[in-house]
Amino acid sequence: MARLPQVLGTDDLPLAELCAARIDGELFVIDEGWAPVDEPELPSTRAAAAALRVPRRLIIERLSAAWVHGALDVPPRTAQFCVPLHDRVAVVSSPRTSVREVVIDSGDVLELGGARCTTPSRTAFDLLRDATLDDSFAELVVSRLLEAHAGSGDALRARLATAHRLPHLALARARFERTRPAGVAVDAARQAVASGPGSGSDSGSDQPSLTR
Repeated sequence: MARLPQVLGTDDLPLAELCAARIDGELFVIDEGWAPVDEPELPSTRAAAAALRVPRRLIIERLSAAWVHGALDVPPRTAQFCVPLHDRVAVVSSPRTSVREVVIDSGDVLELGGARCTTPSRTAFDLLRDATLDDSFAELVVSRLLEAHAGSGDALRARLATAHRLPHLALARARFERTRPAGVAVDAARQAVASGPGSGSDSGSDQPSLTR
């Protein structure tokens, strides 16, 4: 008998069976998936859950990647993915999923839980340049990312120093200089993602189509 994946979806078991297992205390809901109650909520678990929404060739990015890496306590209402510019991927049509084409290097992508996700430093770089996010929110999420992932701050600083001719680069540098220690106003991040227009989770279409 084939072993079930660490995060289950309706392709693995019928919805009624998944809901019944949750009621019985055997599964818990994680984003769009269900996982065994004894499965630790690791980055690989969160990545596998996020990837249930889209073809596995897509890359989890921005706020969704921040959630995967532990910088957000809840996933954004609209999951965010990207695809390398020259990849051929079927169009994903969903009101709760956004996909954009980007220029991205292989070194900016991690394999987690059978899914692809931007690295912490690339995730922070993208969030700092996301003009649809409130400054304070973007800075808080980036602060939490950098605190949780040693070395990412140096990589991010080097990327910001050497980047040229990119949208919102001045905004990103200004935000980076204002980043503050994580743990300050953590509830603000949770509330903004769960409810706020300022979270940017429903407005990915305002972002330039090509970024690096």
